[in-house]
Amino acid sequence: MCTLTLAWRTFGDAPVALAANRDEAHDRPSEPPALRDGGAYVAPRDAEAGGTWIGLAATGLVVAVTNRWLEADREGDRSRGLLVRDCLAAGSAEAAVRTVERELDSRAYEGFNLVLADDVAAFFLSYDGGLAVTRLDPGVHVLGNVGGVVNGTERFAVPDRRREFGADRVESARRIAGALVPEPGEDGERWLDRASDCLADHEYGACIHGDGYGTRSFTRIRTGPDPAFAFADGPPCETPAEPVSLPSAFRSDGSSGGDGAEGQF
Repeated sequence: MCTLTLAWRTFGDAPVALAANRDEAHDRPSEPPALRDGGAYVAPRDAEAGGTWIGLAATGLVVAVTNRWLEADREGDRSRGLLVRDCLAAGSAEAAVRTVERELDSRAYEGFNLVLADDVAAFFLSYDGGLAVTRLDPGVHVLGNVGGVVNGTERFAVPDRRREFGADRVESARRIAGALVPEPGEDGERWLDRASDCLADHEYGACIHGDGYGTRSFTRIRTGPDPAFAFADGPPCETPAEPVSLPSAFRSDGSSGGDGAEGQF
């Protein structure tokens, strides 16, 4: 399970504002965010398969993935995290959609939900053996393993074999979407503060603590003239998100931030 919250073209200071929990097996190894692919993007790394679940490209493209629960498990030819890596290298949301379409022409993957967003376009891609592409409207979207609230509409698909737990995931997404309606005068950073609080608050059901499985990390990303990336290497209810330094290439004005603390919240 994972939960993604996205505000796209909702705030003038942040074309993309995204906060996300990653849920994973406790024993699956990972590495913290770092510049990768010659500095083309910053992302954490799945040390088992080599890909990632979330990242920010120097072009302002944000990519994030969740599993998609299906009625029957699919065999994948390749890790979904490597597909995220491919998308980050594509440079734009539009180009990343084409990258996914080409990849799925030749290889199969396990089910996934994928978000691609930059300052020009944003997409929700859902794959269950066939690919569905939805262009996102400006606004707030909440996504997880059973779908979510997209373009103001509930789009959930709960498999029968996970009906009870899936119902909890639906209710969690509904509550988070209701709580994250933008407030008058709010900016992207303040909205991210509220999104971060929701994902850490057990009342919203997005921070999971299970036996051998649960919320392993939290990420928040803001794009725009002063982009920022923060990461918590643990459940957000007990792990503070630490800022990740972004080089000047990630800033649309080309400046270095002046205080030596680039990309901080």
